[in-house]
Amino acid sequence: MISVFDLEKLLEVLKDFYRITSIRIAVFDEQFRELLAYPQERPAFCRLIRSCEAGRWACAQCDQNAGRIASKQKSAYVYRCHAGLTEAIMPLYVGDVLAGYLLFGHIFSYGSYDAGWQVIRQFCKEYPVDRNRLKAACQSMPQISGEYIKSAARILHATASYLALERMAVLRQDSAAARLDDYLNAHFTEPLDSGRLCRELDLGRTHLYKLSRQMYGVGPAEHIRDLRVARAKELLVQRQDMSVAEVGRLCGFSDGNYFVAVFTKAAGVSPGRYRKGKG
Repeated sequence: MISVFDLEKLLEVLKDFYRITSIRIAVFDEQFRELLAYPQERPAFCRLIRSCEAGRWACAQCDQNAGRIASKQKSAYVYRCHAGLTEAIMPLYVGDVLAGYLLFGHIFSYGSYDAGWQVIRQFCKEYPVDRNRLKAACQSMPQISGEYIKSAARILHATASYLALERMAVLRQDSAAARLDDYLNAHFTEPLDSGRLCRELDLGRTHLYKLSRQMYGVGPAEHIRDLRVARAKELLVQRQDMSVAEVGRLCGFSDGNYFVAVFTKAAGVSPGRYRKGKG
């Protein structure tokens, strides 16, 4: 685990979320190990699905895939799970580091129980579970509208921001993750490559890349590029006296044309147009 959670305070936040939404919410670490949930027990439908090995495996794969999508877009992601229910996941960041996830789910969001059961039955046809019990579990769940789910997802996003603000999740200061994040933030405008990072942080190349993808969702070179582009956006607006090429050099791009190409691909507009649009 690269982060430390204040589980006592976190539980109170999960209870607050449940009181507002009546939707079960869970916290996972960056390796997708469930740390805490409220209510603790899953609904009967999910317990049935997870009673077989195939169902447990599909749950884990579904959550992890959704987590990858959410961490890439850095916002709440609403999706239909492998068993036909609706869920939402929100990445938890400490600075730029992915520390875990908030997930709510087990939601029956169909126009009628009959219509929902027809879909769910197809989703779950490969799982060796009792169909009558599964249907009864579906009918025991409340019907929740799509608009309600969107509102809950916005609250989920706000909850993740609150957790970061209140420092309920922090990086372990003795961890390689904390050292890597501190080093990149301090030196991203300098010439950096994997060799230098490995030497400075006493990391193997494989460990470095695994850690970077775990923390940022991308390799170290891509994250350095993202840091440079983010800094360039600030300087283009704040330092109107500087040329585009000068901004690029200050952000770690030795070649002006390369800076323009990288910035344009990342931002969708050229540095000059970005400056005019923000000026």
